[in-house]
Amino acid sequence: MDQITLIVKAIPENESFVRSTIAAYAVRKNPDIQIINDIKTAVSEAVTNSIVHAYNDDKEKEIHINARLSDDSLIISVIDFGIGIADIEKMTSGLFTSKPELEHSGLGFTIMRAFMDELEIASDENVGTTITMTKRLI
Repeated sequence: MDQITLIVKAIPENESFVRSTIAAYAVRKNPDIQIINDIKTAVSEAVTNSIVHAYNDDKEKEIHINARLSDDSLIISVIDFGIGIADIEKMTSGLFTSKPELEHSGLGFTIMRAFMDELEIASDENVGTTITMTKRLI
């Protein structure tokens, strides 16, 4: 299996870098433009969640992104080492946000689930969160 790893600071400017890099990596399998757009949207949501929620805007922290190409799929893991998620079910119920004072609608996980074929969330409080998303490319 072919794979890449990115390690970036948890700053908003890196969201577009990660989104574009993962999309460019997926292009190696020649998916259609809609699939690429779905990947870009889901990756944007996952990375933004780490920046905004995991670290409470601590710009010195890192986000690790692993992407693997299989015969027909792209598997992406977005990993942070932040505060974690106490109640994954509640957090993924749609329209729930841990920061209602911000201009966030609480749809991040809903969007990731809608744009990817599989979504897995693993989290431990004060340890971090791993979001693993799979998209079939053909």
